[in-house]
Formats: sequence, structure tokens, C-alpha cells
Amino acid sequence: MKRGSFHPSGIRCKPALGCQPARRMASCATAGLLLWASALFAQPPDLVSIVSKPLSQTVDLPGELEPFLSVSLHARVAGYVDRVLVDRGSQVKAGETLIEISAPEIKAQIAEAESKVQAAQAELLQTQAQLEGLRATYERLKKASETPGAIAGNELIQADKQIAAMRALLSAREQAIQSAQASLRAQQDLSAYLTLTAPFDGVVTERLVHPGALVGPNSDVALLTIQQISQLRLVVPVPEEDIGAIAGNATVSFSVPAYADRAFSGKIARPANVLDTKTRSMPVELDVTNPDRALAPGMYANVKWPVRRARPVLMVPRTSVVTTTERTFVIRDRSGNAEWVDVKPGTVQGDLVEIVGALKVGDKVVRRGTDEIRAGSGLK
Repeated sequence: MKRGSFHPSGIRCKPALGCQPARRMASCATAGLLLWASALFAQPPDLVSIVSKPLSQTVDLPGELEPFLSVSLHARVAGYVDRVLVDRGSQVKAGETLIEISAPEIKAQIAEAESKVQAAQAELLQTQAQLEGLRATYERLKKASETPGAIAGNELIQADKQIAAMRALLSAREQAIQSAQASLRAQQDLSAYLTLTAPFDGVVTERLVHPGALVGPNSDVALLTIQQISQLRLVVPVPEEDIGAIAGNATVSFSVPAYADRAFSGKIARPANVLDTKTRSMPVELDVTNPDRALAPGMYANVKWPVRRARPVLMVPRTSVVTTTERTFVIRDRSGNAEWVDVKPGTVQGDLVEIVGALKVGDKVVRRGTDEIRAGSGLK
């Protein structure tokens, strides 16, 4: 390069005594880059408008499958297990006999109650016969009293009082029969508990008793556990920020590790309407039909939970949000000057991010925010 010539960058390269040509070239290139950088930063930042959009997306939430119905069967009366007709994994129908218990003392109590009913009925028949006899005697005395001096005057009164007393005794006999019959029915109802039946269609998931075991109402050990798995409950803990978007009867898809290539679905049925203070989430139950019994209680589920906001939200480019150690903000154009506005970022949707702050639709913000654009500095 000749002395005093121009570099293509536009910088005049002055000659330097003892300077080698390569060093002069490097100096000229550095000066060109500095000039280009200063020209770039001198340009005003690109501004974009805040937009309002309805937010609808899905997030992955964990869930757990539970039986729709589950019951542990206990012995209602004391006795010995005679037969167990089912085992773990048995499919049962409502009303099907599961366990038979032997209790000879209950049969003896039923026989005693039946004898008391029969005795009470015999006493009632005897009292009814006595009452009829007293009525006949009273009618004869009454007819005889029509003849003056045939009977004493108080004989008719005494006969009437005897009839009243016998009627009271008859009423007591009838109540005694009712009491004896009630006692008999109670014993018979108690004997019905010697046979345990399935309360609903389901599957036996636990068997904890065998023939010959002594069982009774004072034992805390269950005999069988039955669960309904043709229909399941999927419990999903929904984060606090998303509970406002829970839609009743909405269909939600999910998957389980056991069938990674298969999609399942359930309907939102029962939100708990209360938050778990430890996890800041609300349990929500989904009804899941399971006709082929592929799903099982206790399975972990990955739920594609729909997040839908009732109102449109404010959104800006993700690059507009600046996060420092002290604050998170966007830079708004306020009459040509930069204004830092604190925001809380929310859901990301593509290149846009939801923001919450003192902003409105149509406000201009810097597309690529940085804390080097100081508050109050010019944007034009």
C-alpha cells in the first residue's frame, strides 16, 4: 500500500516510520471495525407492538390412576372361615358369593328366637280364648239383669272390668309377639353376614384370609379387597396458575409407560376445589373408561393438560423480556424515551411470551431488550 493511500473501509492509512506493511494493514482493519460498530449502535432500536392473543396450549402434568370403587371386606360376625370361593385376580359380579363363615351359635340363637315367637303366639291364643269366655259371661249376666232380682247389681260391673283387664292383657301379648319376631329377624339378618358377597362388579386385588381362620367384627384385618377397574379415576395435580382454566367435561389425552405407543383419554369430572398447601396444586379427577382392562390402578400417567385462559393475554417477543439479578422488565417507548416496565413472564407460545404488568395492547416495546438501554435514554 502506498504512503497516504486509503483503505477500502474508508480510513486513511497514514505512513508510520519503521512500520511494517502487515502491521499497518491490521491497524487499518481494527479502525474500520470500530467505526462500523459505532455506526451500528447509533441506530435506533427496533420497536414492536404488544399484542393480545387467546392462550391455548397443552402442558405435561403427572397423574395417577386409581380404582373408581374400592372396598375392603370385613367379617360382621364372629366365626370361622368355612370356604373362600375367590382368589387374587378373580373377576366378580355384584352379589356373587365370595366367602362363607361358620358360626353354630348363631343358628342356636335363631332357634331360641323362633321358640320365643311360638310361645308368645300360644299365649296370645290363650288370652283371646279367655277374652271370648268373659264376653259370653257378660252377655248372659246382662240379659239376666233384665229380670229384677235375678243377679246382684255389682256382678255385671265386675264382669265388665274383667273384660277390660283381659283386653289389656291381650294387647300386651300382641306386643310380646312383635318383640319376639323383631328379635328373630335380627338373628336372621345377622346370619346373612355369614355369607360375604361382592358389592359391585370388580376384581379381587387382595386375599388375606384362608379356610379355618377365626374372624370377627373386632378384627382390623380385611378378608378381601375388591376394586372396580372397568372404570378408573385419573388424579392430576393442576398447578395453581392453571386452575382458572379447568373446563368441566373436557376430554384430556394421556399416556402410560406400559403402552407407550397407545393414547388414552378421560373426561374432567371432579376438581377438588381446594389447594394442597404443600405443592400449591389442586387435585382434579378424570373419569377413564377401561373396557379392556389394559390400565391398572397405581399406574403413572403423563397427561396432556389443556391450558386455556378465559381472556386474551398480552404477548411480546421473547427477546423483549430482560431479566437481571434485580428485576424482569420490558423497555417501553414513552414519547421517544426508554421506560423500564416490570413484568411477570408467563406461558411461552412459539416466539412470543405472555407478560403481566402495567401495559396495554398497542404499547411499543424494544424488540431486543437489554439493560444497556438505560431508562430515560432516547429511542430515536
